[in-house]
Amino acid sequence: MRTSSNRMSSPSFGTSHGIQNGAGIFRVSPEVKTPSPIHSLAAVLMIVAVWFGSGLFTQLNADDEVVKAAKGWTSFRNGHQNLGIADGPLSEELELKWEYTTPDGTASTPVIADGRTYVGTLSGDIHCFELSSGELVWTYRSVDEVAENDIPPGFNAALALNSTTVFGGDDFGTFRAVDRKTGARKWTLETEAEIVGGAQVVGDNVIFGSHDGLLYCLNAETGEKVWTAEAQGPVNATPTIHDGETFTTGCDQPVLRVFDIQQGKSVSEVPIDALLIASAAAKDGILYFGTDGGSVHALPIVDGVEGWTFSIPGREQQMHSSPVVTEDVVLIGSRDKHVHCIDRKTGELKWSFATRGRVDSSPVIAGDKIYFGSADRNIYGVNLSDGKEVWKFPAKQSITGSPAIASGYLVIGTDSSNGRILCFGSPSSE
Repeated sequence: MRTSSNRMSSPSFGTSHGIQNGAGIFRVSPEVKTPSPIHSLAAVLMIVAVWFGSGLFTQLNADDEVVKAAKGWTSFRNGHQNLGIADGPLSEELELKWEYTTPDGTASTPVIADGRTYVGTLSGDIHCFELSSGELVWTYRSVDEVAENDIPPGFNAALALNSTTVFGGDDFGTFRAVDRKTGARKWTLETEAEIVGGAQVVGDNVIFGSHDGLLYCLNAETGEKVWTAEAQGPVNATPTIHDGETFTTGCDQPVLRVFDIQQGKSVSEVPIDALLIASAAAKDGILYFGTDGGSVHALPIVDGVEGWTFSIPGREQQMHSSPVVTEDVVLIGSRDKHVHCIDRKTGELKWSFATRGRVDSSPVIAGDKIYFGSADRNIYGVNLSDGKEVWKFPAKQSITGSPAIASGYLVIGTDSSNGRILCFGSPSSE
């Protein structure tokens, strides 16, 4: 298999007032042999940048501890950096422990904490289950009653948790805070369009974007607006936070926009000639993401590091999957029906795993294995080292959402009519 991997030199910096004119254009075409230089935003001390067709960048005070280890699986990719790594491994053998049927299925990623799992559904419910038994603890409805021939607002976006609250946006544009213990509504905020990206809890605040073209920063306890930023295009992804910097992707404008974090005011913008559909991951000063053009990128966001571009010529399909990133590799699903494992240092392909359907599900690492779903209606477990299949479950329904893994359990949903929420764990004999 012929692949293309272009190396990028470490970035130069913009001025303290924004990006230097004529710079920061990120060429993503696989035909480009010599990549254009990428200009870092690290010179801006206090900013939020929104990347439409790219991501949101937030730089907080250096003293702020914004990147903390997740307990359980508390957001879309289990932590601020969106790395997609579980806190521990799963059993070598997995069995279905329980399942729950929901009318329209679920396309989002569950969250897990303190022995419970929370799942948003396309039929407008947030369910809370006991993780080990599947006992339904409570259900929150997006609306109390649904008019005849109408539908309730559904939850496409992944949920997020803090110690007391479940946060999530719906496809009618309402962002909701629900009590974790009781399922009672705490507060809601109306936006002007659907919310499809997850939220991140940052200290006392919660940050998310809407398709109304705004980035929102709210007080997590009260729902009061801290600020909003005009993004001039729909926000499509979950924010990514790395060393005080946040990135979130949009879907219709290849422009990187920079905002002051104190008030959300625009600072600068940079054109980028590719669109991003999924969320990015950040590690060691590099942002990792796939594009609608079928390429994967390692974009330097600090000085002194190198990036790369990866693609498989002739197989460039959209990537709706968000990457998982370790010290050594980057893994991502593609609509070419594969999961690709790429060397994080060199950008060279290590292995590809084939399925019979598109892989929009974002892979998750637990121990030395990765887990993901496919539109071919199966859930897979694959060796991280060599890409060999070690476990497979025939869900018999399409899967768009990603797994959540914590406390020895894997929870994932199917997105079909009469779809199911599935929980896997160690065989009973263990």
